[in-house]
Amino acid sequence: MPKKTGITAVPAPTHAPNDFLAYESECRDSFRPLVVDLLDMAEAAGWNRRMAASTLMYLAAQHISAASGKSATPE
Repeated sequence: MPKKTGITAVPAPTHAPNDFLAYESECRDSFRPLVVDLLDMAEAAGWNRRMAASTLMYLAAQHISAASGKSATPE
């Protein structure tokens, strides 16, 4: 049975994007528990934690490339 994270939303930022260091730190703090829970769930399902983390980085980069209009690697 999948682990329930209890997370229903990502918190909204309280810092402006032009306050880069605080904004970036807040973003990391907001996403950290989500990523940890996702990696825990992947590992519990039998995936190697390092492979799952690497795949998340790849998918995030692919998403940004596609969103910026650059050619993304096909799935």
